[in-house]
Amino acid sequence: MKIIARLLTVTCLWLGCANWVLAAEKPAAHKTKNVIFVMTDGLRWQEVFRGVEAGLMTKENGGVADPEGLKKEYGRESEEERRAALLPFVWGVMAKQGQLYGNRGRNAEAYVTNGMNFSYPGYSETLCGFPDPRIDSNHKFPNPNRSVLEWLVGKTEFKGRVAAFGAWELFPWILNAERSGIPVNAGLTPLTTVPMTPRLALLNELKAELPHVMDEEPPDALTFHTAVEFLLARKPRVLYISLGETDEFAHQGDYTEYLRSAHRVDSYLKALWEMVQAMPEYRDATALIFSPDHGRGDAPLGWKDHGQKVPESKYIWMAFLGPDTPALGERHDIPAVTQSQIAATLAALLGEDYAGAVKEAGKPIQDVLGKRAEK
Repeated sequence: MKIIARLLTVTCLWLGCANWVLAAEKPAAHKTKNVIFVMTDGLRWQEVFRGVEAGLMTKENGGVADPEGLKKEYGRESEEERRAALLPFVWGVMAKQGQLYGNRGRNAEAYVTNGMNFSYPGYSETLCGFPDPRIDSNHKFPNPNRSVLEWLVGKTEFKGRVAAFGAWELFPWILNAERSGIPVNAGLTPLTTVPMTPRLALLNELKAELPHVMDEEPPDALTFHTAVEFLLARKPRVLYISLGETDEFAHQGDYTEYLRSAHRVDSYLKALWEMVQAMPEYRDATALIFSPDHGRGDAPLGWKDHGQKVPESKYIWMAFLGPDTPALGERHDIPAVTQSQIAATLAALLGEDYAGAVKEAGKPIQDVLGKRAEK
């Protein structure tokens, strides 16, 4: 009887260990139900990873009227302190709880593959998942390619739950709003598709009445807060927001306002993240993606420009934060990632296989999904 008892004890212990191992190996339940994707036009990887660049804090190279004042705002002793001063949410939250790619100084490159290095090709590659040589200008023409947003909205669970907001007036063409049916609010167009609130009415009025200092592009604040009104009213599962001041001020050679615009975008990310974490529909079930459409040239003169004649402007960066993304922080010593991978990564965070459906699209970034890429 003692032998039988011992055998039963050993068997129970073995079964308990086996169950523990199986439980440990069982993948965690997928949590991401929503994605917010924010882009800021032409923000360099240099500022994202190194902070303010000393050589541009001059009147000659950066059009800076008050170098000492700008140094007080963003100048710090170390690279880590400088970048945190410029982008406190990115480095205080996204880098600690999510993942950042694109620091060329740490062998973690991110780059565009379209060869054009300017906006329409960059937005198309980002949102469609592949470059297209037909997208070779910033002219207004309907994108012949279907974006990941259009692909998602064709699914029952996302129908009526995807929306896009852009400071640049070309977004209805980039996303082919007429074909896709995605609500796209861009440029100076008022938002009239949600219940009017005093706040939204004021935003619409400001779009019409403020001086158009950036052609047909409103200040980022109006685009951002209009998107927030839509978020509160419609609670989309996928919200895309593209902001433009970083590119506009860089082209003007105004380093002060370029930096301040980047800092404001960071504050918008913080506001969005805190907002969705306070809403039951989004709390602990939302991923945040942050990226530019292209890079820029090097200091002291090339930083103002981008395009085919500025090869350095192919280099970008990208950041991911969400419940299914491991906290690997600032990536280093890894294979390069490309802009063409963002669309499939966005879909995969939602549990959808865009790369499987669109064969020319880049593959998802596996580490962002909590899956180590195959060697």
